[in-house]
Amino acid sequence: MRFHFSHFAAALCVLPVAAPVAAQAIYPLHRAEIMAGAHFDLKVEFDGLVDASKAKVTLNGQDVAKVFGKSAEFIAREDGKDATSLLLRDARFTKPGQYTVEASDGVNSKKVSWNVYATPNKAAAKNVILFIGDGFSIGHRTAARILSKGYEGGKLTGKLAMDEMPAMALLTTQGTDSIVTDSANSASAYTTGHKSCVNALGVYCSRAAKSLDHPKVETITELAKRQGLSVGVVTNSEIEDATPASMVAHTRKRSDYNDIVQMFYDSKIDVMMGGGSPHFLPMSTPGSKRKDELNFIDKFKNAGYAFATTKSEMFAAADDAKTKKLLGLYNTGNIDGALDLKFLKKGSVSKFPDQPDVVEEMRAAIKVLSRNPKGFVLMVESARIDKYSHSMDTERAIFDTIMLDNAVKEAKNWAGANGNNTLILVTADHSHPVSVIGTVDDNAAGDDMRNKIGIYEGAGFPKYRPNAEGYPEKIDIDKRIRFVFGAYPDHYDTFRPHMDGEFVPAVKNAEGVMVANEKYKDIPGAVLRVGNLPNKGSRAANQGIHSGDDVILTAMGPGSAKVRGQLENSDLFRVMAEALALGKAAK
Repeated sequence: MRFHFSHFAAALCVLPVAAPVAAQAIYPLHRAEIMAGAHFDLKVEFDGLVDASKAKVTLNGQDVAKVFGKSAEFIAREDGKDATSLLLRDARFTKPGQYTVEASDGVNSKKVSWNVYATPNKAAAKNVILFIGDGFSIGHRTAARILSKGYEGGKLTGKLAMDEMPAMALLTTQGTDSIVTDSANSASAYTTGHKSCVNALGVYCSRAAKSLDHPKVETITELAKRQGLSVGVVTNSEIEDATPASMVAHTRKRSDYNDIVQMFYDSKIDVMMGGGSPHFLPMSTPGSKRKDELNFIDKFKNAGYAFATTKSEMFAAADDAKTKKLLGLYNTGNIDGALDLKFLKKGSVSKFPDQPDVVEEMRAAIKVLSRNPKGFVLMVESARIDKYSHSMDTERAIFDTIMLDNAVKEAKNWAGANGNNTLILVTADHSHPVSVIGTVDDNAAGDDMRNKIGIYEGAGFPKYRPNAEGYPEKIDIDKRIRFVFGAYPDHYDTFRPHMDGEFVPAVKNAEGVMVANEKYKDIPGAVLRVGNLPNKGSRAANQGIHSGDDVILTAMGPGSAKVRGQLENSDLFRVMAEALALGKAAK
C-alpha cells in the first residue's frame, strides 16, 4: 500500500535514486505516549533521495492516509538538500490502542511503536494549578524550611505548604538528546506529554532548517481551550521565557521571542502575566525588541484584554467583575525576586517600584480565571529560583523558593474554600546540583572563612528570624547556612550574602576565557575557586548549570492518586489530562 499524494506533488517529485536508503527518523519517536484527540504532526525523514512512488507509511498495516483521512506532503529535497521527507500535519487518533508505524523506501524500512490512550469521559477535577519552581531542587526545599521555619529540639517548628500534600513522586527530567535538560523541553514535557530536546518547545526536534518547521504536538492550552476551559500563566520571568512559553509555543528555538508572543496571542490564553514587555512593542518604539512594527499590546487590548503594567493596575483589573481576560507586563526584563522586591530594593526595583510578586500575580489570575464556570488551567512559575541558582546567589534563590511555597499555601486555601475540586501540583522543570552542608559562623576563630564553616555537630543551627510570610527579616546574620553549588565556573567565594545586587560569578576576559569576576576579589575572606566547568570555546560557562537529578512532584486534589513512585516528566501531562478528561475516546 502506498502513501497517497496529490497528483501535483507526485508529478514533481519522482526522482532517480542511486541506491536504496533507510528511514532516518520517524516522529513522534518510538514509545511515544499520545492522547486520543490530541493533534500532532507525523514526519518521516529519509537519509537520502527517495522516489515518491516507492515511499510508503503504514499504521498497523493500513495506509496512513486512510487512518487519518488526509494525505501527506512529499518533500523531495527538504530545505534544498539531498534528503527526502514525508510530512502529515495535524493528525489525531480517535481510538486508543497500540500502533506500529512502518516507513519504507521500497527496500529498507523502519518501525516505531506508539501507545495511544484515552482519558475518562468525566472529569475528576474542575481546575488544575501547576506550580513550577524553575530549577527547584531538594537543596532549595531544605534551605527554604531552615530559613522560614527554624528548629526546636532538633525538629522543625513548621512545615512548608508543599510538604503537606498527600501525594508524592520522583520525576525524571531527561530529554531526547541529553541526560541534562533545560527549561524548554522539560516544561514542554509537562504541557504536551512528549519528550523533546534542549531548547525546544512543543515540537519534536527534526532536521528542518527553520525553527518553526519541526513536527508539532499540541499543548494543554490548546486542548483545554477546545473543551471550554480558561487558561492562564503567571511568572516572574519574561513571559516569553521557556517555561511559560511551553504552554503555547511550537518552536525548535526557545529564543524565538517575537514568534512566541504571536503564539501567545494566537492561543487566546485568558491570563498571562510576567515581564518582557519589549517583545510586545513595535520596532520603532524605543527599547523594543521586535523585528517588525506589530504592536501586540494594542492587539491584546483590541481582543478584549485588560492591560496592567503595575501591581495596582493588576488588582484593579482583577477586581472588576467584567474582566475575563488579563495581560500583565510589569518589567522590561524579569520581575525582581522576593529578596530585592521586599527587602533590599535592588535590581530594577527603583525603576519598577510597583511590581507584583508571584503570590500576588496568582491571586489576581485565579480571581479572573474562576469567572469561567467550566473551570481553568493555571501554570504558576517561580522562575528566578533557577536564575539565581545559575548566578550562584544563595539567598535570592532561597527567598524565591519561600515565595513559591507561599503561593502554594494560598492556592491550597483557595481550593479548600471553593469546593476542593482543584488538582494542585508542585514540581520543578529540572534541578540544580545544590546542597546545604552546614553553617558559616563569623564569630569562629581566625580570619580564614573556610575554617568558619561548621559541619556535623559544629554546624549547629543558624539564627534566622522569619516574619509572618516566612522570609527572614535579616540575611546578613553572623551565623547562616552554608549552601554549595556542585557545578561552577571560576569565581570568588565570599561566604556572604550579596547585599549590593545579584552575584555575577564569572566574566569573559580579553582572550575570550571565562575567569573569576574580580569585583569580589577584595571582599574580606574571599577565596578564588577554580571552576569545574568548561572555560573556553562555545561551551564556556560563566555561571552554574543544571543537573540531571530527579525532581520531586507533590500533589493534592482530584486526580492526585496517580502521583506516586517514579514517573517520567512527560507522565505529568497525563495526570492533568486525565483529571480534566481532555482525551475522551470516540464512541
